[in-house]
Amino acid sequence: MKRRLIRTGVTSALILAFAFMSIASGSSSSDSTKKIDGGSDDNGKQSEVTADNEKGNLTIEEQVLVDQDDVKITAKSIDEDGFWGVGVKLLIENNSKKDYGIACDALMVNNYMISDLFSSSVTAGMKANETMYLSSSQLSAAGIEKIGQIEIDFRVYDNESYETVIDPDIVTIKTSLYDQMDTTPNDAGKELYNSNGIKIVGKYVDEDSFWGAGILLYIENNTKDSITISCESISVNGFMLTGYLSATVYPGKMSIDDITLLSSELEENDISSIDEVSLSFHIFNSDSYDTIVDTDQITFSTK
Repeated sequence: MKRRLIRTGVTSALILAFAFMSIASGSSSSDSTKKIDGGSDDNGKQSEVTADNEKGNLTIEEQVLVDQDDVKITAKSIDEDGFWGVGVKLLIENNSKKDYGIACDALMVNNYMISDLFSSSVTAGMKANETMYLSSSQLSAAGIEKIGQIEIDFRVYDNESYETVIDPDIVTIKTSLYDQMDTTPNDAGKELYNSNGIKIVGKYVDEDSFWGAGILLYIENNTKDSITISCESISVNGFMLTGYLSATVYPGKMSIDDITLLSSELEENDISSIDEVSLSFHIFNSDSYDTIVDTDQITFSTK
């Protein structure tokens, strides 16, 4: 069983649009970033994705991704000119007698969990041309210079009841750059947790992220189950704050996520520089919600 989130319509698109902007990496300047003690402020392989996926070099062959219960989804081509960056053009055909919504529960590129901008609603008997965009900031943060493999976890749901009607297997698209992709972990930084098949690395702190400040993390899941990680009991410079983190990582996958600290809370506590952070992680099974571990308090400073 896979963890399911209902995401529909305009609200979904807006939430996903903000998600595209929320990753502290990708848009932050070196002047606003501070390394975590014992680690590195080097962003690893971080680079501009568009520089290496040169126009015309990144292509895919037309491929049927889903063909089940009168619903067919076909990957047609790569869109390199979209407002949101690189995307996969999809043809969705609803040959059933019901109106369906199509969602993406997870998108993975070169084994990294990547945010997508995608939501579709297709009336019974109709077709729709859609594009699933890949978060350029997360691709950059993961150091993905050549997009070689794209994995998509689709879900089809009833537009009226929101119940899942088709739950297909994860599908894989191999691009023209498949043989050139680099899947080396971008895990430079301070190791914060490494046990139970799960590794969390603090990469750096960005004091000028979209929402305020962000603590960038590398997460690696070597277990057989999907995991979700949240941040608990976080304090900055001795003041308790709210750290926003909800990172779901599929088995055998990696992720770049950030703990978001709101500018309003930083200002309320007169915090202009993030010098010391103390936090713990709550890690649980994404399907059963069973707790895997509640870590001890982890303290680190920035330089």
